[in-house]
Amino acid sequence: MSELLGVDRLSVHFPARGGQTVRAVENVSFSIEAGETLALVGESGSGKSTLGFTVAGLQTATSGSLRFQGETLTKATWPAARSKIQIVFQDPFGALDPRMPVSDIIAEPLLIQRIGNAASRRTRAAELVEQVGLPRDALNRYPHEFSGGQRQRIAIARALSPAPLLIVADEPLSALDVSIQSQVLNLLKEVQEASHLSYLFISHDLAVVNHLVDRVAVLYLGRLVEVAPREALFAHPAHPYTKALLDAVPRIGRARRRHSGIKGEMPSPLNPPPGCVFHTRCPKAQPICSKVPPALEPAATPGQSAACHFKEA
Repeated sequence: MSELLGVDRLSVHFPARGGQTVRAVENVSFSIEAGETLALVGESGSGKSTLGFTVAGLQTATSGSLRFQGETLTKATWPAARSKIQIVFQDPFGALDPRMPVSDIIAEPLLIQRIGNAASRRTRAAELVEQVGLPRDALNRYPHEFSGGQRQRIAIARALSPAPLLIVADEPLSALDVSIQSQVLNLLKEVQEASHLSYLFISHDLAVVNHLVDRVAVLYLGRLVEVAPREALFAHPAHPYTKALLDAVPRIGRARRRHSGIKGEMPSPLNPPPGCVFHTRCPKAQPICSKVPPALEPAATPGQSAACHFKEA
């Protein structure tokens, strides 16, 4: 495989009241290979969606860079890449224009990118409706006429319309009933295999992540604390935060232990702790942790890295 997306030392800051700065994403680097699914996981407020929106071109980075198919994305090069990077949002109803029929919703990226003509765009919409498992008569109907799972299928079809290479999926299952989540998850797998897509799959649900992704990147307070192949991360988490997230995943015969091993609340991105940002909640914290930020360095398992002074060996 070859690199499709490269994220290099990316930071995203927002101005706040009183001259303060929200450091939503701070100095994050990772890559996604062609045909690969990378999960971005962490608690609410960790900066996952902000990072995803930046990759999709919906948010501007404060510093750092994005590289796509080997080319650094700038104001001049973004337009050519825009059709190749699409996004599926968390709330399918809010993401679909209620005034537009499904055919126009799916064809909208093609219209914006000036791809094809009216006839070819409608043909493409008809093909995609079938691919995502909706009836052909869905083309002339409106979003309110569909269930939540069906609306997310429409949103996936829209993301697929310009034949992207990368889809940012921002919590695409969390607004759906549990009974529907597996159907949409299977659809994402099917379209990936058919189109050789790459995914940046944003989720707080590690049980879902375990069924879909190749690698996992763990984000805490806007910082990357661990990156690992899925099997390695679930079998031998190297960072205490990753281990705590996994401990909270329900398993057969064991009750869910909410935030097991994590004390207190996540600090504010307005005033992140010095040193390791996780040290205020970490069961392994030592004096060095409050003073020296740990670098993301290789862990014991090949392909696994963790930002911890006392990572698992």
